[in-house]
Amino acid sequence: MAITDQLRRKRRQLRLTLEDVSEVVGVSKQTIQKYETGVIPNIPFDKVELLAQALSTTPAILMGWQEEVFDPLSLNEVLPVHRKPVPLLGEIAAGEPIFAEEDYGEYAFCEDGLRCDFALKVKGNSMEPRLVAGDTVFVRRQDDVLDGQIAAVLVDDSATLKRVYHLPSGKGIQLVSDNTVYAPMYYTGENALYVRIMGLAVAYQRRLSNV
Repeated sequence: MAITDQLRRKRRQLRLTLEDVSEVVGVSKQTIQKYETGVIPNIPFDKVELLAQALSTTPAILMGWQEEVFDPLSLNEVLPVHRKPVPLLGEIAAGEPIFAEEDYGEYAFCEDGLRCDFALKVKGNSMEPRLVAGDTVFVRRQDDVLDGQIAAVLVDDSATLKRVYHLPSGKGIQLVSDNTVYAPMYYTGENALYVRIMGLAVAYQRRLSNV
């Protein structure tokens, strides 16, 4: 199957618009349409890689070098899911805080109705068993969360994923891991000024296999 047919088939299968794909690839929706119709026959390979990312497949399958293996479940039995791209900012520690680089070169996809602003990859094991390394967490930007909710939190220039608890009388904040191996982190007095909530974790995705 030609790449033009693959592009159109995969996009329609995923219920994505031309604009959805164009946002990930970094070109106009008119250019995506020209890719699909063959008006632009020679697509640069760096764009093929981004197209594959946007369409949840591989460059080899798009180019017709590798045959796609379908799940035995009939497509007629699968409910259509409308998806939208969300900026993937980088990795966030679920252990000790690490710097979260704001790299907008990648995108994660979530359900269209999910209210979120960006996504982060989990690194570490402090939020196990709820969240494990490699999970993609979707975050809605907001300045505060309720006690016990999981939030993406900035401590100085480092980001971490923790449950947030407010200390009595506004004396500070406590960040708690789900994994009891990790001790709670307390920020009081002047130290609390260096803690900022980035947003509320509203959903996550996990791959069942790395194959």
